[in-house]
This record gives sequence, structure tokens and C-alpha cells, in this order.
Amino acid sequence: MKKILAVVSLLFIFTLAACGGDEGNGKVSNSEITVGASSTPHAQILEKAKPILEEKGITLTIEEYQDYVLPNQDLESGEIDANYFQHIPYLKQQKEELGYDFTAIGRIHIEPMGIYSKTIDSVESIPDGTEVIMSRSVADHGRILSLLENNGLIKLDDDVNKVEATVDDIVKNPKNLTFSADIDAALLPDMYESEENALVAINTNYAIGADLNPSEDALILEGDESPYVNVIAVRTENKDNKALNTLVDVLHSDEIQTFIKEEFDGAIVPVDGKKSNDE
Repeated sequence: MKKILAVVSLLFIFTLAACGGDEGNGKVSNSEITVGASSTPHAQILEKAKPILEEKGITLTIEEYQDYVLPNQDLESGEIDANYFQHIPYLKQQKEELGYDFTAIGRIHIEPMGIYSKTIDSVESIPDGTEVIMSRSVADHGRILSLLENNGLIKLDDDVNKVEATVDDIVKNPKNLTFSADIDAALLPDMYESEENALVAINTNYAIGADLNPSEDALILEGDESPYVNVIAVRTENKDNKALNTLVDVLHSDEIQTFIKEEFDGAIVPVDGKKSNDE
């Protein structure tokens, strides 16, 4: 009897191990996927894609995030199957710094970075010594500095990769702008409301969430030629997963691209094409 119980116990353990193995090996189902996304605009776009995926036999669960750190941590741990919140330079930085084995399987849209001011109404009227407030996300600093350079406010070293530029790479600063970069990106709209005579660089998703219209309210706005394309990122082992690639195809569909253009009134620019710069 003891031998029989022992055999049954072993079989039970092996069965549990086998069942649990599929959940812990990082593989993704072809019929159910969980995607982490910033609330605005990423989760809104995914909600629009949800019924289309349902028609294709794929159930989409959306996990919303309010920061730029947890979505990659949860993708790494397997809590989610993909995320949709970050642009290519940020993804590259995260992979280099934290060793994530992620791949971008689709470029979806561009959120033009904007520089806002509550009291300054033109580039020409920016006072000497104005403070430029940026988030602590280093991956956005080169982007913001390039915007300032393109509008004649600073000059960056010609030998520097503009995507990776820092304040230390400024070689000319005729208006003696000062720079601070020590707050979370989500708090930038609050800084816009409270800091007078300052320039505040706000990511479009947070600007929209704060009822700002980038095309109307930004003092300086990035163009659609930006390399900062938001992508669907997955663990590399899942880059060929059928359901995740179907999600990308749906996000590139005419229906979703039209929704992006109309819903966000031009503040979000859809990108047509699956190829990613993250190679």
C-alpha cells in the first residue's frame, strides 16, 4: 500500500511540474495575451483593437501602468506577455543597462515630444536664464535637447549622437538656459501648472492625460520624422508568437490607424510598417 501511495504521489508531483512548466517557461499562448500599456494613449488604442482580435480568436487582457519602470520589469518576469509604452531609444537603454532580452516586433506610433510653458507664449520671448524642466528619463534628454537646438536655443557638439546627447554636450547656450531633470515624467504636467516662466518638456501621453493638446498648446513640438517610435516589445523568445504578431497587424490596420488620427486629433502619429529599428 505504501508503495502504491508513493507511486501516486510521484505521479502527482510530475503532473504538477508538467502543468506548471508551460506557465513558467515564458512561452505565450496563441489565443490569450496580456499586454502592459500606459493608460494614455496606449491602453486606449489597445481597447479599440480588442474586439478585432476577439474576432480572430485572440483574447486580449490589458494591464495599465502609470510609470516607465514596471512594464519592463513585469515583461521580464512573465507577468505580462508584451508591453506597449516605450519608444525605441528607451528600450535600447533599458536593454543595455538592465540586460533585458527583449525584441520590438512592431513600430506603432510616434508621440511628438512637446515643450510647454504656462506664461511664455513664443520661442522669441523666452527670457534669459529660463529653466528647462525635464524628466529623469535619460533616454529623453537627447530628444529634448535636439528640439531646443532645432529651434535655435542651444547648439550641441557636432561630434555627439543627438539621441544620446546630454546637457554636458551643449557648446552654445545664448539664452543661458538652465536645466533640471530630477522628477518623474508623470509629474511634468504638474510642473507646467505650477512653475511660471519655465519650459517644461512633457511626453505626449502625459500631456493628453492632463488635457493638453500638443498641436495647440506646445510652444515647441517635435515633427513626425522623430526616431522615437513607440513599439510593441516582447521577450525575444516570443518574437514569432502568432497572437502577438497578429496584435501588431491589427494595430497597423486602417481601422486602428484612422482611430489614432481622429481620436487624438493629430497629436499621435501612427506608423505604418512592422519593421523595427531595434535590431
